[in-house]
Amino acid sequence: MTPTAPATPLPAALCERLAGIFGERLRTAPADCLPYGYDNSRRVALPQAVVFAQTHDEVAALAAACHEHGTVLIARGRGTNTTGATVPVHGGVVLSFERMAKILRVSPGDRLLECEAGAVNGDVQAAAGQHGLFWAPDPTSLGYSAVGGNLACNAGGPRAVKYGTARDNVLGLRAVTATGRTLKTGCYTTKGVVGYDLTRLIVGSEGTLAIITEASLKLLPRPETVRTLRACYRDEASAAAAVSRLMAQPETPSALEFMDGDSVKLAQDYQRSDLPDGTGALLIVEVDGYTEAIGAAVKAVSAAAAGDGLLELKAAGSEAESEALWTARKVLSPALRKLAPNKINEDIAVPVSRMAELIAGLRRLSAEHGIRIVNFGHAGNGNIHVNLLGDTSDPAQREALHKCLEAALRLVLSLEGTISGEHGVGIEKRDYVGWEVAADTLAMMRELKRVFDPKGILNPGKCLPGI
Repeated sequence: MTPTAPATPLPAALCERLAGIFGERLRTAPADCLPYGYDNSRRVALPQAVVFAQTHDEVAALAAACHEHGTVLIARGRGTNTTGATVPVHGGVVLSFERMAKILRVSPGDRLLECEAGAVNGDVQAAAGQHGLFWAPDPTSLGYSAVGGNLACNAGGPRAVKYGTARDNVLGLRAVTATGRTLKTGCYTTKGVVGYDLTRLIVGSEGTLAIITEASLKLLPRPETVRTLRACYRDEASAAAAVSRLMAQPETPSALEFMDGDSVKLAQDYQRSDLPDGTGALLIVEVDGYTEAIGAAVKAVSAAAAGDGLLELKAAGSEAESEALWTARKVLSPALRKLAPNKINEDIAVPVSRMAELIAGLRRLSAEHGIRIVNFGHAGNGNIHVNLLGDTSDPAQREALHKCLEAALRLVLSLEGTISGEHGVGIEKRDYVGWEVAADTLAMMRELKRVFDPKGILNPGKCLPGI
């Protein structure tokens, strides 16, 4: 898709006001704006301007100015989102947080870290790690994704099965509404019930309710030791059944990843390993904790992993072997994009007890629609990345992909699941939200949007249909 310049420039009065706030940190030339017009969804649209905030007060002044002129405002981290959530489809002003990336303080005794919204997840992990702590969300993009973006889409990652998602690991926020009003939500303690929980409301709202400028993050103690196991199964049904057993016993894995037969083959193409013949699915199981107790944890998950269809259960013998296992898992998404540049990646979740039905149902849909489907993901949460491979530039394939996608989403909902587990809704899933959320509930969400954003300027066209 080739972007075109916005039909009209920003109002001169607004440009003058933005120049007064940001000085040389205001960009309006199309060549300067283009890098801020796309994200990892590969959608692209040119904004009318880009600004680089350095303080909370600048963000508040920007929002007030855009509200006064009725101009669209989109907050942006590092553009790693896969659903088009930061693409300025209606033009307007993109607010980049790349220059608001400071770690403000770390309080180890309180297990607390405060940072600006543009702080990179990996930098937060490094700062926390100096005190033997960590922040739970660990998306694949942690080396370059921003905390504000992680919070905006309620990011998770492999560790979410034991430690929760972004929403579970934030104590409070500093944020700005569409009118420029400052909100301070939450508190600095892990207990607190004063007022409505605006923190959890704003987290996951994809910048449609308020713009996060700072966050108080809940840190956790880093485990003394970690063990990684590889469980190879005859088929996908056996692996899915093992996931249910693993999650039903008391020892919660710190990660539990599923790879279907196609995923296993792709990983083998990337890096050959000693998988037993006939491996039709694979689980990566990780446990962590105190050194003296790790043996018991490994024993517990090994017992649960055992069962019909298990071909081999093998513990990584070194940190290098463990890293090789994780590399094979993490390379899948970019490998699939090379194989099918226009693939559809659906980030769905079902109750763990329904995972076997999900995988079997997706296999039926693949055969019915003639679409290759590759599945992998965070099995401990029932959160599977469903990849529909095809060429959307071919009309016949495009129609088949669309029909297969809709059938897959219907399948997920029939299994009491959700159409988005951790990537958010953005543009890609917006039109399907009404399939999952009841009409009265959706109406209430739209009313909340109008309270926070009376003119509808914050990231319009995202998250909910009709906003």
